Amino acid sequence: MAKVTPKENFLMLAHGGHPEYVPVYTMIGVPYLGEVADVMLNPPIFTSTQFKDGGYDAWGVRYIAAEGTNRATMPDTNIVMLEDIADWSKVIKFPKPNEFDFEQMYAEQLKKSGVDRNMSAVKCGPGFSPFQELVAIMGFAGGLMALAEDPEEVKAMLNAMVDHIEPYFEKTLDTYKPDLWSLADDTCAKEMPFFSPAVYEDIFLPIYHRLADPAAERGIPVMFHNCGHCEPFMDFMVSFGVQMLDPMQASNDLVADKEKYRGKLSFMGASHAPGLSQLRRGSPASDRSGHHGQVRSRRRIRLLPQRTGQLLRRSRCGRVQTDRPRRGPLVRQKNLRLHRRII
Repeated sequence: MAKVTPKENFLMLAHGGHPEYVPVYTMIGVPYLGEVADVMLNPPIFTSTQFKDGGYDAWGVRYIAAEGTNRATMPDTNIVMLEDIADWSKVIKFPKPNEFDFEQMYAEQLKKSGVDRNMSAVKCGPGFSPFQELVAIMGFAGGLMALAEDPEEVKAMLNAMVDHIEPYFEKTLDTYKPDLWSLADDTCAKEMPFFSPAVYEDIFLPIYHRLADPAAERGIPVMFHNCGHCEPFMDFMVSFGVQMLDPMQASNDLVADKEKYRGKLSFMGASHAPGLSQLRRGSPASDRSGHHGQVRSRRRIRLLPQRTGQLLRRSRCGRVQTDRPRRGPLVRQKNLRLHRRII
């Protein structure tokens, strides 16, 4: 039997099948052991503010880069664009993209990226995170208060935003013909969500359907990024077509969730070494945290991929406070090489 390509192996799991080996999820196309299983290739319709020096997003929110986030950008918390959700139509700046030649954009991006579509799965997505956009515009306190006090205005604003970008979904799907459709919205902290399942179902679930349905209706697997303890929302995710959940952090009950959603959701990530980015390397606390984190990572790597439904990912966000060479990522790579086995 011929060896499957990284793309074929990755998509076996994306479609609910049984891969020949545990795939490694790279998110932005960084090679791992010479393979790139998946890569994002999205039309640059709206200005991206991530992993640059900052700037303004499509809706007028100012982003700034920070050393503590490894230069990933965050909304500028000194600026609150919208004080009262009822004023959203007066304040929100709806972008006016030019008419784009999608065929030309795709050809140029494919050439520049060097992606081999026979070897790597291509992801596209709408690039809109409704909850994150709400709190970016209003601040966390303002956004949460708006959800509680005036949910109808929140719905009106979010639906107006989707109305504006929805026409580009079909063009993207027709031209790029993605293997995967990628959504993201960080609705949870480490230990609990920022709002109740009732709020999720009432306000956000219809928006997620609008973002996911164009791809799901074509049979394209939907990936969803949701940090933190998102167990209370997983049933909703399945309902709007999510088949792959990232990063599936360890504050969720990984084993129980894997059993409950077997054949419905594949989990991407699930390894965790707490505290490494906050501790100064070489301290007793850092040594203990690093050792126990590696042991936990090895246990999860051994346990979770069994009987399919699991992808591995090696990355972290943040800055290690040390001038010494970073050893942690190398240890994680070694762990993955040891346990990236035939299953």
